[in-house]
Amino acid sequence: MYKAIMDRIIVRLQECPQNLLQTSTEFSQNKGTVIDIGPSVCGVQKGDVIIFHAFDELPLPIKNLVVVREKSVLGIINDNHHTN
Repeated sequence: MYKAIMDRIIVRLQECPQNLLQTSTEFSQNKGTVIDIGPSVCGVQKGDVIIFHAFDELPLPIKNLVVVREKSVLGIINDNHHTN
């Protein structure tokens, strides 16, 4: 498996119907689950579902895995930081 370094985040892209992928591209956003984070990352945790700026990601050899920098994260959809 891959290990993130510095300010990098490894993300598993979520499968979306074709029309949603098209909408996502129009707004320049992608959505995925955080698989690993580098030691400099403080805004997200493993397991968070995030949206990030499209076209900033670098694909990995494993299907649907990409690497993004923390500054490309636009928001957290599923925040594991909350305890209820």
